[in-house]
Amino acid sequence: MDITIYASSLPHDDPEASLAFYRDALGFEVRTDVGSGKMRWITVGPPSQPDTSILLAPPALDPGLTDDERRTIAEMMAKGTYGWILLATKDVDSTFERVQGAGAEVVQEPTYQPYGMRDCAFRDPAGNLIRIQQRP
Repeated sequence: MDITIYASSLPHDDPEASLAFYRDALGFEVRTDVGSGKMRWITVGPPSQPDTSILLAPPALDPGLTDDERRTIAEMMAKGTYGWILLATKDVDSTFERVQGAGAEVVQEPTYQPYGMRDCAFRDPAGNLIRIQQRP
């Protein structure tokens, strides 16, 4: 079987702020940007991985969701407990400095975790947790 990861999605509630974070702070390239206003679907990814992307999409658009479910999603996004992604880098310290210098909200400075990895964490403008670990 030949299955690869093509895209993963994270919600956004401010497409311009999310675009600035992923493009300017993380250095990702913008692959697609469709829609208008807050109803935009933006695909970004690292230049070195042209076949793998993150889809930044408006949350809770499924017509099958109830108003209560939409409110729950909005509350979870506001608390930063709805979406997350794990990224990797060769040098977590310099990556941390760059992302922090771009004004990203720091959740955790680079540290060694009990499970053996050294990583740091940020929140993107929608509250998604972005963990960046150093590749061994």
